[in-house]
Amino acid sequence: MPDTSKSLMEDPKVLIDMMDNAEGQISLVSKAVADQREIAADVSLSLEERLEAYEDIIDSEVGDTNMTRARNIERIFGFRQLFLKFEGGNPTGTQKDRIAFAQVMDAIRRGFDAITMATCGNYGVATALAASMAGLRCLIYIPEHFHTRRIQEMDKLNGEIIRVPGDYENAVLKSRERAERDDEVYDANPGGANTALQLRAYGEIAYEIYDELRDAPSTVAVPVSNGTTLAGIYKGFLSLYRRGKTSHMPRIVAGSSYNKNPIVQAYLKNKASCEDLSPEKIRETTINEPLINWHSIDGDYALDAIRDTGGWAANASDKNLMAFSKMLREQEGLNVLPASTAGMVALIDQHAKEALPNNRYVVVLTGRKS
Repeated sequence: MPDTSKSLMEDPKVLIDMMDNAEGQISLVSKAVADQREIAADVSLSLEERLEAYEDIIDSEVGDTNMTRARNIERIFGFRQLFLKFEGGNPTGTQKDRIAFAQVMDAIRRGFDAITMATCGNYGVATALAASMAGLRCLIYIPEHFHTRRIQEMDKLNGEIIRVPGDYENAVLKSRERAERDDEVYDANPGGANTALQLRAYGEIAYEIYDELRDAPSTVAVPVSNGTTLAGIYKGFLSLYRRGKTSHMPRIVAGSSYNKNPIVQAYLKNKASCEDLSPEKIRETTINEPLINWHSIDGDYALDAIRDTGGWAANASDKNLMAFSKMLREQEGLNVLPASTAGMVALIDQHAKEALPNNRYVVVLTGRKS
């Protein structure tokens, strides 16, 4: 088994910088976290010791992201209270760290030696980082036509890159097939046997919002691609509501690239479930790449969440994504990946059409811009 505990620690300033311009700065971790990492990656130690050490790493480095009140944007658009939940504070700069670390911990617990997944973006770096801290191999399947700097970052984290023909969906298929034929490889792809674990990990975002507000907000707006993040947030709030922690369920709002996401299209066309789009009709740009999907793997979960809460879904143009990213930087001091603002675009566009009630609103921003 390769030693995955060295490459990150040898460079005191490993920069995670992906094609879609999400960014996370991983400097030398503190002495305490470095020690825990050595324990988590040491297969000669007991499972209990390794799991405890890895859980300490998660507690120190993942989640508990910042939520601030956007007072300047409130004044511009006439909101009573608008909060920004910024997932860019995670180690690799996006919410993907939440599911990457949760699944690596599950892989340790279940005795796997490696983890695999497909990616066209942040998830590959997040999983490579999480695996490197546990001494696991990380097998990353990437469509062959993707050639980006993020590959270099995965290499620094000892990710093993496997190029496959076709699109992201085919990369998921090949990655899943690898896990099915190799008992030592954990399948961390969306839509598989570990979907419930992924939803619970993203449910932590709802718990953190509750911790700040002491109740559910009126509405939570989220950018969507596969729909996993939104569905997880919904599941988190549903758990809080059923346990009597919140007085109501928030409306769930989804935003995505214009006419390029099955979840939004299914909602707008009042379809019972998500339907695949025509891949040849989807035009990818450096702005919309994190959002577009001709097949949203967890789309039906997300669509149900939107409808069950009386929420809505809307398209966002590249022009608006760029404009909102600029506004967040200038008005609130947040350097946000343009695609991350899709939920915010959907919320504010609706408010402009018909004023929303004076209440508390939360926008989830899923990535930091480099």
